Amino acid sequence: MTQSVVVQVGQCGNQVGCRFWDLALREHAAVNKKGIYDEALSSFFRNVDTRSGSDGPDIYKGRICSLKARALLIDMEEGVVNEILQGPLRDVFDSKQLITDVSGSGNNWAVGHKLYGTQYRENIVEKLRKTAEHCDCLQCFFIIHSMGGGTGSGLGTFVLKLLEDEFPEVYRFVTSVYPSREDDVITSPYNSVLAMKELNEHADCVLPIENESLFDIVNKIHQMINTGKLGSTAKQNSVLISSAGSAKTGQEKPFDAMNNIVANLLLNLTSSARFEGSLNMDLSEISMNLVPFPRLHYLVSSLTPLYTLADVNVPSRRLDQMFSDAFSKDHQLIQADPKHSLYLACALLVRGNVQLSDLRRNIERLKPSLHFVSWNQEGWKTGLCSIPPVGHSHSLLALANNTCVKPTFMELKERFMKLYKKKAHLHHYLHIDGMEQSCFSEAVSSLSDLIEEYSELDATKGGPRTDPSRLKIVV
Repeated sequence: MTQSVVVQVGQCGNQVGCRFWDLALREHAAVNKKGIYDEALSSFFRNVDTRSGSDGPDIYKGRICSLKARALLIDMEEGVVNEILQGPLRDVFDSKQLITDVSGSGNNWAVGHKLYGTQYRENIVEKLRKTAEHCDCLQCFFIIHSMGGGTGSGLGTFVLKLLEDEFPEVYRFVTSVYPSREDDVITSPYNSVLAMKELNEHADCVLPIENESLFDIVNKIHQMINTGKLGSTAKQNSVLISSAGSAKTGQEKPFDAMNNIVANLLLNLTSSARFEGSLNMDLSEISMNLVPFPRLHYLVSSLTPLYTLADVNVPSRRLDQMFSDAFSKDHQLIQADPKHSLYLACALLVRGNVQLSDLRRNIERLKPSLHFVSWNQEGWKTGLCSIPPVGHSHSLLALANNTCVKPTFMELKERFMKLYKKKAHLHHYLHIDGMEQSCFSEAVSSLSDLIEEYSELDATKGGPRTDPSRLKIVV
């Protein structure tokens, strides 16, 4: 069994990470009734003998002693990490796997990337190596960060580059939360575009998430609960509407519900690595099958049923409807409509009591309404995990390499150019050692090239389907 390490950077990264670890523990607790440390747990957790101190030896078999997350927590403002360490999850994190400062990055990519990156480089590398040493077969690093702030975007992408340098053979999956159009951080377009250049060059796969989409999904679920649609009632300890298990009990934080959605995405993405199934999908297969060109590695994700995220008691969705929902724009985690754009490839990760025949039937049913590139008409990758989400019969995660991400990048570039044309706020960046104006021009050029690559693919949509020419044998 392989292991993965989660690197959560900045306020957003650590808050999402906190929800992920909480939900992961609940999921394993529901399956692992005997309290035995098994391969499923080992994928994201160490079993440590703490009787001789907090840094005791790992226990590879037998009963669970003390679970420690395979994680590195980084934030240049220590508030969120301190909250986690004072909350219910405090024993899950090894204090030696934390890196914090007190002053923060001031919403400045250059401070996070150039200043703190240089200052903390050796410390980060040492802790990454220590975490990797505890793994038998390290397969993947999951980075969770936001694009709009300073630490998440700046230091988060610095860590991404470090991982490529230090662990070139280990996959790098990045979950990036993009700011909304009404973001209150004025410099977020600068931070996002500067971070995008690093994601283009150093990530294997990027799962872009937009705050606006998360907000819309949460509103829909709350509306469903409040109106009693479909006879729905919320469970008392719902992971969506309750703060149970979060860093602070009591009143729910504004972003807890949105963070739960991202945490559920990661749970479903890693379900095949953690549990058995009739058709397990390895993380390496996602990158191999969904990324035909190295820079076009942005995968649009959708989750269904959404009620899974709310622990809402509703009649379960028909299986076929669940597949249809996965391709509707209401279920996408970015503001996009993939059905009207071009697919390069698509992965379906199904959990629960679903048969392979159900999967094939629904793919055949949906194929005529979806536009795939002419050279990859059969670009489907499927996975079946037998363990469903807690309290539900089945769920579906769809990952699409689709040109529908282009409008998000175009809108980001437009917001960047509004500031950059006036040279507004540039001085805050340029006084940082190692930061030059060429960093901005190179970043926007990289983004423009990416948009152009998607445009070239879009231009082929609707064209005649041509079979590849075959080799002619000369006799």
